[in-house]
Amino acid sequence: MPHAISLKCLNETALPIVELWQEAAAFEPAPSMKALDYPPHVTLAVYEDFAPTDVLSRILGAQSAIAVTFSGIGYFQNEFLVLWARPLSNDRLLQLHAAVHREIDPALCLEHYRPDRWVPHCTIAMKIPGSMFEPAIKWASEIEAQFSVTFDALDIVRFAPIEVLGEVKLTRCPAFPNRFGTAGLGGQSFGPKIIAGHRRR
Repeated sequence: MPHAISLKCLNETALPIVELWQEAAAFEPAPSMKALDYPPHVTLAVYEDFAPTDVLSRILGAQSAIAVTFSGIGYFQNEFLVLWARPLSNDRLLQLHAAVHREIDPALCLEHYRPDRWVPHCTIAMKIPGSMFEPAIKWASEIEAQFSVTFDALDIVRFAPIEVLGEVKLTRCPAFPNRFGTAGLGGQSFGPKIIAGHRRR
């Protein structure tokens, strides 16, 4: 099974991403991010035939949570359309990605996540069929989607289904709660109860 190293958000600053999940799910036969059952995240590396165990503390050292500002929606177009929130250039995010690939040979990583190919992104929909490409791309071009998210954990997962094999918490501002409410959104244990709003251009 594939493995991934991801930076994820376990606090209420993820609310704008969760709202985008809900909006983008209108273009899918079923909500792909709800089915994933995993918090908003930025994937740093994916390994098909390698399990990157016991590396998180070496990669991180002592790090604080990483605040990332997003602006706009991008997409990858293959068999399915993938929509994602676009982060503005962020030195700490780039440094963390570089640290992962210094610790683990990039040749072991799937090509699109290697240092010379990686496009930082936070996925909001993964399974948009061809019949919905046009309206989904139109929606992505019209929505403003400007917000900041504070990512406060790094983990190693095996998928699918996702199983967290290791997790390291990053220190964060006391203003942020430790985790989302346990009741969740749509049955997800990490999901928030309150949804933030977006403006359209």
